[in-house]
Amino acid sequence: MKVLTYIQGGSTNVGILKANGTEVVPVNYLGCEAQDMAGFLEAMTPEKQEKLEKNTELMDGIPLESVKMVSPILYPRQDVICLGINYFAHAEESARFHKEAFGGERPQPIYFSKRVNRAVGDGEPVDGHFDIVDSLDYEAELAVIIGKDAKNVSEEDAFDYVFGYTILNDISARNLQTLHKQWYFGKSLDDFTPIGPWIVTKNEFENPPALAIRSYVNGELRQDSNTSLMINGVAKVISQLSQGMTLQTGTIIAMGTPAGVGMGFEPPKFLKAGDVVTCEIEGIGKLTNEIK
Repeated sequence: MKVLTYIQGGSTNVGILKANGTEVVPVNYLGCEAQDMAGFLEAMTPEKQEKLEKNTELMDGIPLESVKMVSPILYPRQDVICLGINYFAHAEESARFHKEAFGGERPQPIYFSKRVNRAVGDGEPVDGHFDIVDSLDYEAELAVIIGKDAKNVSEEDAFDYVFGYTILNDISARNLQTLHKQWYFGKSLDDFTPIGPWIVTKNEFENPPALAIRSYVNGELRQDSNTSLMINGVAKVISQLSQGMTLQTGTIIAMGTPAGVGMGFEPPKFLKAGDVVTCEIEGIGKLTNEIK
């Protein structure tokens, strides 16, 4: 099931994409009164989700082309939790670019947070902030959406707390990221977190998901890997984080990016105004944004 957020007539709504891919059924047609994705996730149970999946195909939908799709979680309630250096090949290219910032042994997962005032949706432009950024980069990532509060979760039970998955482009200002010991500023400028185009529920995938993940810049293939190659998988990350903090419903966890980012090339291939970046994950779709 694909769950999305859209704007129609000035109102923001949550809907479910029908199997034909051309119609969206508002969740209020299906008896769910959620006004945004956060409310929708809080209202969901396995029983309600099963009912929604069944009834969506029985309902007349709204033409998808008649509404404006936005990021599925437009205003995250908390910072996005991100993993750094979570694919071996990306670890190698990062260390080549800046050994002090990215090199060294890391026996444990690297976590950092990313401020998202408003998530950018599929097809929306991204401000490159070129007045302060001289090395703008892209990072295609699988994002995990937590479906219910998770605390002290075992790895065996971790997927019980996953609602679904989406695509996240962890846009990064490398000059700001490497200027500071922490990566927060270089990752958190406005527009630096495109998310979308929708959330696909976990029942569409195996546990753990082994999905092709790619990115393109102006049609040129840059990243080409598989989420099965992550160093630290979804279950380990959810379990480890939940031992010390509650992962609230709607938490977004970005699982890191594979090799092929701009800083990994010699010379680097950083983004410039007018570039179009597409991040693609098998079974989810494509997230495309132009740099302004």
